Amino acid sequence: MTTVSPTPETTPVVSPPAAPQASVAASSAPQTPPPAMRLRELAFGAACAAAVRAAARLGVADALGAAPASAAELALAVDTEPVPLQRLLRALCCYGIFSETEDGKFVHTEMSRLLREDDPNSLRYISLWCTEPWTWEVWPRLDDAVRSGTSVFQEAFGKGFFDYLHQDAGESAHIFNRAMTTSSTQSARDVAELLDLTGVSSVADIGGGQGHVLASLLEKHPSVHGTLLDLPGVVARADGRLRDGGALADRVRIVPGDCREDIPVDADLYIIKNILEWDDESTRRTLRNVVAAARPGARVVIIENLVDDTPSMRFTTAMDLLLLLNVGGAKHTRESLVGRMSEAGLRIGEVRPVNAYLHAFECVVPG
Repeated sequence: MTTVSPTPETTPVVSPPAAPQASVAASSAPQTPPPAMRLRELAFGAACAAAVRAAARLGVADALGAAPASAAELALAVDTEPVPLQRLLRALCCYGIFSETEDGKFVHTEMSRLLREDDPNSLRYISLWCTEPWTWEVWPRLDDAVRSGTSVFQEAFGKGFFDYLHQDAGESAHIFNRAMTTSSTQSARDVAELLDLTGVSSVADIGGGQGHVLASLLEKHPSVHGTLLDLPGVVARADGRLRDGGALADRVRIVPGDCREDIPVDADLYIIKNILEWDDESTRRTLRNVVAAARPGARVVIIENLVDDTPSMRFTTAMDLLLLLNVGGAKHTRESLVGRMSEAGLRIGEVRPVNAYLHAFECVVPG
């Protein structure tokens, strides 16, 4: 795929700088539409999600460089028909994803750049994951899930979510893995920046996936050793920095296991990030196992999305509903998470935002 340039001699742009000043067409939507118009827009929300997905799959953001480009130029780069592409871009411009100049060309916005695969904060795979084909099958059944309080996935597809993903939807499983890797890599930097590891010599990342958080912490703190615990198939794909031959391998122990069954790890600090959302029983067992494994005085930092008291409410409440649909899980409120931690016997201290999407709950295992 090539990056569209104003002349053939221009070198393709890999990571575009800020878009040039352009006179944007004056047909922008009103800032505060009346309620009837807004409800119509929300009811048609699937069109916006589908447009974001189409742009991500076509690679439109990757094709658009630093210079304005027409729909015809972009269509040539991404192998589409120019008129339908112009219609897609026009719809996305209504949401601030790309912008159209007065002469009918398109330029990047802060949001459209996030659809580029090479952007350091790229949301391309997150956008694809949230709009995978199976999502369009389960969203219309939300009323059934609300009535029953359970997942509708088994009824819709004849098997559980993860079995379906890995047995029948290989491309979706790949998208899921890329999305989780992207999200973990980005949030790992924020976690490493937030946590004070003074007096800590060992860290355990429980249910830590590929270990991006652990790797970020070990890079920042050269004297600290770490343990990564997750399911065997997950830790087999651990961050290359942690595996044999990796830059951090001599300070890491990788433990295949299920934190809901046992946590055979001794550490000064235990980190539990975004794994307490599947069901209440799994949450209770995981927290009890941490308390059982840890010595008195050990720190436990629990990092989760919240569905209250957060600037990302629209996103986290949407993810909460999707969890209900696909696995019968739920995101936590501050109160529900504190309740589960207290039940497990943890002593809860400070609660701090990690970023706009995550909160960190500092806890201590009592004597």
